[in-house]
Amino acid sequence: MLFNSYVFIFLFLPITLLLVFLANKYQKINTSAFILIIASLFFYGWWNPPYLILLLGSIIFNFFIAQVIQKNKLVLLLGLSFNIGLIAYFKYANFFVDNINVLLNQSLYIEKIILPLAISFFTFQQISYLVDAYRGQAEKYSFLHYCLFVTFFPQLIAGPIVHHKEIIPQFSHKNFLKYRSSHIFMGLTLFALGLFKKVIFADGMAVYASAAFLAAENGVILTIYEAWLGSLAYTMQLYFDFSGYSDMALGLAIMFGFRLPVNFFSPYKATNIADFWRRWHITLSRMIREYLWDPISLAMTRLAVRSRYGFIRFFITTSLAPTLFTFFWIGLWHGAGWNFIVFGMLHGSYITIYNLWSQLKQRYKSLKIITNKAMANALARVITFTCVVVGWIFFRAESFSGATSILSSMFGLNKISMPKSVINFTGLSEEWFLNNGFIFEGLFGNGVMGNQPINVIFFTGILITFCYIMPNCTQIFHRHKPFITTYPDHPAAFTKFHYLQWAPTYRWAIFTALTFCIAAMNLLKESEFLYFQF
Repeated sequence: MLFNSYVFIFLFLPITLLLVFLANKYQKINTSAFILIIASLFFYGWWNPPYLILLLGSIIFNFFIAQVIQKNKLVLLLGLSFNIGLIAYFKYANFFVDNINVLLNQSLYIEKIILPLAISFFTFQQISYLVDAYRGQAEKYSFLHYCLFVTFFPQLIAGPIVHHKEIIPQFSHKNFLKYRSSHIFMGLTLFALGLFKKVIFADGMAVYASAAFLAAENGVILTIYEAWLGSLAYTMQLYFDFSGYSDMALGLAIMFGFRLPVNFFSPYKATNIADFWRRWHITLSRMIREYLWDPISLAMTRLAVRSRYGFIRFFITTSLAPTLFTFFWIGLWHGAGWNFIVFGMLHGSYITIYNLWSQLKQRYKSLKIITNKAMANALARVITFTCVVVGWIFFRAESFSGATSILSSMFGLNKISMPKSVINFTGLSEEWFLNNGFIFEGLFGNGVMGNQPINVIFFTGILITFCYIMPNCTQIFHRHKPFITTYPDHPAAFTKFHYLQWAPTYRWAIFTALTFCIAAMNLLKESEFLYFQF
């Protein structure tokens, strides 16, 4: 079931809210929790009912392991092996067999395995709980509360990846599953904003992004303008798709009296690639840092101290090794394909270069190229944004060849196409242009951007501007905090948007109603959120 569907908005959500609040009204708090669990399981099973067995089996197994783990490494190893094996089979088995066949010239075959919805999210969530239970940092919760922690439907499918210390203690709060008009109003506004982002912005860009990437996969050599516009269209599609889902998840949660962690904080405003990952999929970055990067970095630092070889110490102490290793797994987490691995390693390389540059600037103050802070930040944002756009190409492309074809066109390696009319003004220099990588077949000669590419340029430009000048929902709701803040609370990031702060007023009620109606009227075709595939 999709958030952006009529059956969810007008049937599932109101019925679930009504049943939960009614049970709570009659002091049946455990009954309310049980109803919400059943509703969440129904929500998950709507896509493929047989995989409910997998979800329930994972919950029961991990809950049992957490109860008996008691700093026993063998039990922890058993729990980790089960969870990692689950992901390895369903997500990577076909990829592994395909690569074995290529490398060893074999013809091994297994049936195409359908990836269970949200397996990466609910498995990683439970892995963190097992590790904390082993460390003695997790309490022993009731099975009812543990089930709700894993299955709560707003975050089950595409995050945020919640931490047990953030969520389960809320089950004892006075607002837990209790009707409050302020929560409903905040939740509806957040949901409406997220729905609008998904239906109008993300799905609006999807048409042009898909056309460009599909053409590249089919061997069409895009012009430099088509390649850039297609890549920017996908950059905007992914941004508003994920941002929209995150807002909708926060809104749905607060309706039930939950506060989920913020998972998205205007990542395209980042002035460096490290800040980008502090803003994009925040809960994934946080979990990877705490449960993968920190332990590996600590182990490698100890190794560097013992090493006699300077290049090994440099390789480790500059965070090059742990960063590349971590981003290799971030790439693989997003999908079973070499394009995802390249995506991860590319971002790992970005961060390594940024770390080295930061160290050089600290050591050599004269390396400061631009002294004007505003200009320096603007340039930093452009560089960061460009690097991110390049990375998204590997993230979106269905094959490595498709990605390299788009990149080649973007950087003029597939010749630069000029308007056909320009040839009339080249005169004697026509031959020079033809011999130096220029052709005269039009800016959008392949027609992948439709009949009115200027409209695509305008729409894309509006959305890019929107990303940079408008506040995000965390900033809009900062005063009321219907969420758990995860991005550093820099006062300047919030005070400058005080005039757009949400409040329970008629103005906001009208705005919410209009936003919701516009989005709902455009729900002509249901489309999955992009992060559902992970």
